[in-house]
Amino acid sequence: MLERLSVRNFAVVESLDLELGSGLSAFTGKTGAGKSILVSALGYLAGGRGTTDWLRAGASRLEVAGRFVSDGRTVELRRELDADGRSRAFVDGKPAAVAALSRLAEGLVDFHGQHEHQTLVRPAAQLELLDAFSGAAAKREQMAQAWRRRKELSDQLASLQMSGTERQRRLDLLRFQASELEAADPRAGEEAELEAELPRLKHAARLAELAAEAYARLYEAEGSAEEQLGAAERSLDEMVRLDPAAGAAREALGRAREAASEAASALSSYKDSEASDPERLDQLLSRLDLLGKLKRKYGGSLDEVVASRSRLEAELERLESHGERAGTVADELAAAEKAARAAAEDLHKARAKGAKRLCERVQAEFAGLHLGKARLSVCVELDDEALGPTGSDRVEFLLAANPGEPLKPLRSVASGGELSRVMLALKTVLAEADRVGTLVFDEVDAGVGGAVGSAVGDRLAALGRRRQVLVVTHLPQVACRAAVHFEVAKAVRGGRTQTRVGRLEGEGRVEALARMLGGRTVTEAGRRHALELLETK
Repeated sequence: MLERLSVRNFAVVESLDLELGSGLSAFTGKTGAGKSILVSALGYLAGGRGTTDWLRAGASRLEVAGRFVSDGRTVELRRELDADGRSRAFVDGKPAAVAALSRLAEGLVDFHGQHEHQTLVRPAAQLELLDAFSGAAAKREQMAQAWRRRKELSDQLASLQMSGTERQRRLDLLRFQASELEAADPRAGEEAELEAELPRLKHAARLAELAAEAYARLYEAEGSAEEQLGAAERSLDEMVRLDPAAGAAREALGRAREAASEAASALSSYKDSEASDPERLDQLLSRLDLLGKLKRKYGGSLDEVVASRSRLEAELERLESHGERAGTVADELAAAEKAARAAAEDLHKARAKGAKRLCERVQAEFAGLHLGKARLSVCVELDDEALGPTGSDRVEFLLAANPGEPLKPLRSVASGGELSRVMLALKTVLAEADRVGTLVFDEVDAGVGGAVGSAVGDRLAALGRRRQVLVVTHLPQVACRAAVHFEVAKAVRGGRTQTRVGRLEGEGRVEALARMLGGRTVTEAGRRHALELLETK
């Protein structure tokens, strides 16, 4: 669900912060007031293409941000577009690729209208929705697992069945690489250990010199810390005899002298042991150089080099025993192929059964939306040549808008208003299966009015009980059914046109509905009609 939408410098919108709730929200206003701008801004936030034509005059960039709640988790999306056409995307405050943001947004918001890209016209999305409606999620996962196993065995067999020359060439390369890695014998974490040792070897002489200097100051030199602390102890011993209250200072000094003695002892050992070792330094540098070459050749990290060694050894073992292994893998692949095709057939039956139920449910919705003469068909065609992780089915939603017309793919339906009502019928039926939390309908009531408009309003209200629904409408029969009614209006301030969005309640909502019913002039009859619509919603 979209909880908050913020828009800055987007066309005639200078600054807008909109708080949204669950259920059906309606956006109304005069033509040109900016209703479509809100839909465009939300579409851009969801990954749509932007244009500098949207940039408000005098602004250096526009920004759209939205806070969504999905499955108990809050997701923050934000997009920016500057005057040079450069676009930036952010997810939860962190920079993200637009493609990644778009994929995330697909599960959060879905658009339906006369011009927007519509998820339900894509065969891939239709397949997913049909599976969800059919309760075929478990069968689909079984199909995916069977396909992965089949592909894994197919790749193994292809490797084993390469020509003798290719196999020998590959074996020679693998043996050389395996020998190289065996001789080097790299260990995970080894590089870090060597780099930690390197500074001591490089600066051994200086470290020994500093240790000797510190040792002398602490213990050996005239006036050393040891000597000074001993003198201070003797003074404090006499103080304690004269005044026992000095005992705490005497104890603290004793601890200090003990710590100094321990430090001197450690420094003595350090200065004696820290001799220069050019041979070890040379070994260490050579080893680091070798590990660097291995990383450049086998991977970007030492962990990847170690992993490459395991992969090389496994492939080498397979190729060296290719004859025996090839027969075994071929048998396993045949069994996997049979299992995958059985899973595809099982999934096909579930889809065909679900498609029939889906058509019946949608057809019933058509009647209430004055599409009773339209006919929907869900084509589920089994194609053995198209076997893949989702099975062997080609799924397409087909529609015949009028009697006597042939069934056509849903994406080919020309009428925007007609298509919007088809989408509304599908969405109403698929609401339980579709996981998208926010549905946006732009001019879903285009070309309709009266009884059809009331039917559209009823369906949107019903859909709003299961999803967050945002609808841009010009029909009072739709607006009156909304849980929240927003009015979009233009105003001139400081010589600049600005779009404002206000929440309508009470008398303000009655006035707005009356204007929608009767035009510019609001009459008492219009008010009564508006009240009737609100009372009967």
